[in-house]
Amino acid sequence: MIYAHDGGRLMITKPIDGNPASAANGGTIGVAAASRAHVLAWHEATRGGTAIESSPGERPNGSFAACLRDPDGNKLAARCPATK
Repeated sequence: MIYAHDGGRLMITKPIDGNPASAANGGTIGVAAASRAHVLAWHEATRGGTAIESSPGERPNGSFAACLRDPDGNKLAARCPATK
């Protein structure tokens, strides 16, 4: 399910890794960044107390993103179009 309003999006899908949904699998809190520089700055600023899920880089879906896990295991992501 995807809901979009005023430039924001809420997406509810099955976990992409095939495992059952849980508090830390299947839920991602995402931040829409304006540029690669913002993704990199977010990644550096949020590293304390988090685990790197995936380093900043281009993704197959055409985005530039970085993903972390907070101390409770929740996935946090920042992304922008790869061309920005």
